[in-house]
Amino acid sequence: MNFFRIGFFLAGAANVGGILFFSKLFTNTAMIEASPTVMSSFGQLMIIVWGFAYISVANSYESVPWLSFLFTIEKLIYVLTWVFWFQANDLTLLYTKDLFAGIFYTVYGLNDFLSMLFFGWTFWLTRKGK
Repeated sequence: MNFFRIGFFLAGAANVGGILFFSKLFTNTAMIEASPTVMSSFGQLMIIVWGFAYISVANSYESVPWLSFLFTIEKLIYVLTWVFWFQANDLTLLYTKDLFAGIFYTVYGLNDFLSMLFFGWTFWLTRKGK
């Protein structure tokens, strides 16, 4: 497997595994309460769907460069949402409420930022008409 295929699998696994683990299989109410719109049960499910979307193109990413661009924009939105959340909330209070939720909110934006860079780089290298 090449670097990019592995990257798509890792990004997908981070979404799927990260949500399932930190949400304690969708039972972590502190995670939902901290950001009821973005991290609602539905929002968490959609993050998993995005993860499977990344995995689904791991073997064909070169054929769909604009999908990598879409993934870049999607990750940018999550990064900005995380930054705004971070500015308006007290992470210490979340840690006292639930360790898993605290860790999740500490790292999810950083993870999405790295994924955003990866997808953007993939788009740049595979776009048509270089």
